Amino acid sequence: MRIDTLPSDPKLLMRSIIQRIATGPDLSKNISRAEARLATKAVIDNLIDPVQVGIYFIALRMKRETMDENRGVLDAVLETTRRVTADVDEVVDIGDPYGGYNRCLPAAPFLGPLLAEFGLHVVSHGLDAVAPKYGVTARHVLEAAGVPVDLKPEEAAARLADPSLGWTYLDQAQSNPGLHNLAALRGKMVKRQTLTTVEVLSRPVAGRKRTHFVTGFVHKPYPPVYAELAREAGFDTACIVRGVEGGVIPSLRQTGKYFHYHDRGAETEADIDPMALGIDQPMRAVPLPGAVAAEAGEDEIVAAIDVKAAAHAAAEAGILALKGDKGATYDSLVLGGAIILHHVGKAASVADAAAQIRAVLDSGTAVARVR
Repeated sequence: MRIDTLPSDPKLLMRSIIQRIATGPDLSKNISRAEARLATKAVIDNLIDPVQVGIYFIALRMKRETMDENRGVLDAVLETTRRVTADVDEVVDIGDPYGGYNRCLPAAPFLGPLLAEFGLHVVSHGLDAVAPKYGVTARHVLEAAGVPVDLKPEEAAARLADPSLGWTYLDQAQSNPGLHNLAALRGKMVKRQTLTTVEVLSRPVAGRKRTHFVTGFVHKPYPPVYAELAREAGFDTACIVRGVEGGVIPSLRQTGKYFHYHDRGAETEADIDPMALGIDQPMRAVPLPGAVAAEAGEDEIVAAIDVKAAAHAAAEAGILALKGDKGATYDSLVLGGAIILHHVGKAASVADAAAQIRAVLDSGTAVARVR
């Protein structure tokens, strides 16, 4: 269907789309990229009834989204995001899970100040809480560490250009308020939607010359999807890590893998062995201290966890690791940092990158950037 033949009224368009995508396992039809873009933009612009919004996203999920549908949803997210270009040549964009963590303490929020010691300009982004996980997010951890988390996109970009900082956090509430306003409704949908896949690709802060994308996954079908969408979003390179809880840091106790592309070329697979990097940990990730356990989780996804207590524990562990304190958080930063440092060409190998990361952590210099 050509874009100029689509209904100009977004309500009529959504009605037409729902009639086609929500007709059962045998009769449901796919929609075009243009339709997915226009419908999703209308949702973000708050022009569609919430009941129809839920039907739209769940029907897409139930019939399984096509790549064109994913591209269209991404187009709408990119179109509605307040995007800026920082006054630096290259930016490393870390898209850790917006839903956060509920089975381990996240270390990834501290990759920013760590990698800034190597001259990398790192932006991480997310939000406070979103379905289906409602876990500990980068925002929670960084706020507990005293880092500003409510910066406007221009303010976040300015931090990247500050040589004493070099990294930043940008919240979805500032970069895409319309999408952020859907958080409560997404909770009522219960299940993961395509928004969960594409929102990490919003590319809110880009570099003048190159922008590198780093994200995580759990399920096997996602790497080619993320790689293709990253190219569509304009990322020059991408590093897609099979990480703990879908994050950007692999397991500390077993061989992991990641997929990467450069210059928007084809993605290739790489293995990473923590033991080969001198990491010998009995656990997969930074364990949750017993003090953060809550009464009971809502279900198997929303686990029992005191988010505020866990965020403070993660912040404390991250600060200590940046000061050179050995442990699971230190090793997580070595592992995750080494993958990224090698990926962007700052080290000849992952092993060389790990040695460089350890030297910086042991020096304690990176902790001064946490402010």
